[in-house]
Amino acid sequence: MTNSELVTAADVQLMQGLAQRVTATRPDLVNTDASFGELAWNWGKGHADYGASWRRRLWFSGGDLVAWGWAQLPHQVRRSDGSVKDVTGAYLAYQVCPDHAGLVDEVIDWYDDTAADLERTVLPSAADEFALKRWAAHGYENDPAALGDAGSWTQMNERDLIDVEKPALPDGFRFRTAEEAGPEAAVRAHVDAWAPSPYTAKAYQGVRQAAGYRGDLHVLVEAPDGTMASSTIMWLDEANKTAEFEPVGTHPDYRRRGLARAMLLHGMHLARAAGATRMTVACLGAPGHPQARGLYYSVGFRELSRDAPLIKTKTAA
Repeated sequence: MTNSELVTAADVQLMQGLAQRVTATRPDLVNTDASFGELAWNWGKGHADYGASWRRRLWFSGGDLVAWGWAQLPHQVRRSDGSVKDVTGAYLAYQVCPDHAGLVDEVIDWYDDTAADLERTVLPSAADEFALKRWAAHGYENDPAALGDAGSWTQMNERDLIDVEKPALPDGFRFRTAEEAGPEAAVRAHVDAWAPSPYTAKAYQGVRQAAGYRGDLHVLVEAPDGTMASSTIMWLDEANKTAEFEPVGTHPDYRRRGLARAMLLHGMHLARAAGATRMTVACLGAPGHPQARGLYYSVGFRELSRDAPLIKTKTAA
C-alpha cells in the first residue's frame, strides 16, 4: 500500500516508529536525516514555513510502515539578518526497513518522478551497500562538492551512559531548561548560535508540538549577564532507551569556554535519569569541520555511521 501527498505530523510519527524499529536491530542503517530526533526537529522547525514544498510517499506492509520518502522541493528560506536563500534543487530524506530492502527502487522511482526536472540529492547510509548499488543503477553518483574537505556530509556518533563525567561550568554560569527559561530565551539562544538563522518563535512552537519534545530535556547555559550562551535539545526514544542531541549550538561570544562540553555532560546525566542508556549526536564529518567532532569525541562519542552523499543532475537519464 502506498500514497503520496504533503507531509503531516501523523506521517512523522510513523517515520519515527520506523526509525525506532531499525535502531533496535541495525542502527548503522538509520539514515542520519531519518533518526527519531532529526525527524522531529526538522518537521517541527520547518513545517509551518516550508511544508507546502514537502512531498512524501509511504509504503506499508500488513499495516506497518516499512519505507518512506520525503522530498523537499525548491523554496525560499528567510533568515534572521533579512537575507533570503533560494533553494533550487530537490533533496530526499528517506528510510527503508532492512527486511524490505527492495523497496528502495520504488523510493528512487518516486523521487525521480517527483523532482524530474531538478538537480536531486540524497544521503543514504554508507553502510547500506544494497541501497548504494541501487542508487547507482538509477544514475546517482557521488556528490563531489559534498565529499570535499569542506563538504556537508554528516556522521552519527554514539556512546553509552554508563560512566559520564561530572560537568563543570565557569563561575557565574548556570544550567537552565526551556521549561524554566521560557520560549523567548530558547529561541534567542538558537538564533544567536546559528546566525543568520531562519529560526523563529513560530518555528519553536512547531518544535514543541513535535512528537518526543520535552521542555525538561531542552537545556540552556545562562551567562552571568543573562545571555543564553549555549543550548541543546535532547530527543528521548523510550523504546530503545536512546537519547539524541539535536541541535547543539553556542553563541559566538561564548565559545571556547567549555560551555558546550559541560552542557553535553549535564544533558547526558539528565537523559540517563529519564531512562536512556545510550546517547547519539550528529556532526559534519568532512576534514574541514573538526570543531564539533572534536567536541563530541572529548565527551566520549565515537562514529557510528556516516552519509554517502549522492547527486543526479537535471540532464541525467
